[in-house]
Amino acid sequence: MSAAERRAELSGLRALAHPLRLRLLSLVTAHAMSASEAARELGESQANVSYHMRHLHAAGLLEIVEETSVRGGRAKRYRHNPASGESVSGGSPDDYAVLASALSEELQRRSRERLAGSPGAFTDAEMWLPPEAWERVRELAGELGVIMHAEARPPDTPGTVHASATLMLFEMARKGTAE
Repeated sequence: MSAAERRAELSGLRALAHPLRLRLLSLVTAHAMSASEAARELGESQANVSYHMRHLHAAGLLEIVEETSVRGGRAKRYRHNPASGESVSGGSPDDYAVLASALSEELQRRSRERLAGSPGAFTDAEMWLPPEAWERVRELAGELGVIMHAEARPPDTPGTVHASATLMLFEMARKGTAE
């Protein structure tokens, strides 16, 4: 991996390592939004959301899909391309620990909004798998992400379910090795 590729990868991991940025990526998967539209939806300030959207865009996780004139300025509408996450799949254990911390915070926020009594799914594992089983699990997780992102709709669309999904899969180093 070249130094430039490593910097881009780290930029993406760092961009993901903030709970608001994770929420923004989810929000603009279904449709493009400007910073002010996203701020209203999330209950955040426009300036704060704009700052975080610029970071996500610089990391290649958001794309500008429209620019319009608004009161003498330019408003950008961003959309998340879920495939962009592949560009940040590497990284050191420390990089992933920072990302896991942000995911943990976001998962706690979402779990407080869980619909009581609704069905869900949970699994947690640290285990040894044959390489072909590990590859299949990763493929299935990728398919799950593709389906969810492809089917995502704008917030509060009638006939939809407000759902949460967090999945982080990675191969672990063998004890006593630093890979």
